[in-house]
Amino acid sequence: MLESFNFRVILEYLPLFLEGLWGTVFLSGISLVFAMVLGIVVCVARVSGVKLFSIPAVIYIEVIRSTPLLTQLFFFYFGLPSLGIRLTEAETGILALSLNSGAYNAEIIRAGIMSVSRGQIEAATSSGLSLIQRLQYVVLPQAIGVTIPALLGQMIVLVKDSALLALISVLELTRAGQLLASDRFMPAEGFFTAALFYLMLYYVLKWASSYWQKRLIYKQA
Repeated sequence: MLESFNFRVILEYLPLFLEGLWGTVFLSGISLVFAMVLGIVVCVARVSGVKLFSIPAVIYIEVIRSTPLLTQLFFFYFGLPSLGIRLTEAETGILALSLNSGAYNAEIIRAGIMSVSRGQIEAATSSGLSLIQRLQYVVLPQAIGVTIPALLGQMIVLVKDSALLALISVLELTRAGQLLASDRFMPAEGFFTAALFYLMLYYVLKWASSYWQKRLIYKQA
């Protein structure tokens, strides 16, 4: 099996895979930031108790979580231009990943908010803190701290989901594997190399997850 595996071709296409790796890291990084901000905003809107904000937040979360990411990606890629909204492939990918992951982040953070004791919230209220101040100084710091492992897990899912952007010709790791496979008719070499880079990314993110969990435990102790 290894005799027919062409490592020379992998070395030849290594610059392409490095470019694809950068594309995966760059697009995932931007999407992670947007998804985190969106998750916090949507979560606050949902738990606010104000129907004007909570109902759209619930609809957004339910629609995103009940439909596949691939369907959402194709809708943004093929559907938005028909509505007069034109985005580049990279922008479309960031939009799809951010909206998808943002819905899951909102539910993760909401679970963290539910874990904050009502006594602390009542104490903050009796101290004269407004809703925004209670969220900023009491609720959200604890909620995000409790949910760091789940949020980091969702981050890893987002990075792996970025492989779907190859379907709209965004140059990332999976797309680099597709190009090698189509150029040289060597799918084993192409997708093995892509998988190897994803494995490296996974262990980097896993290490980061363990690192931040230990820091959190240390601070709590």
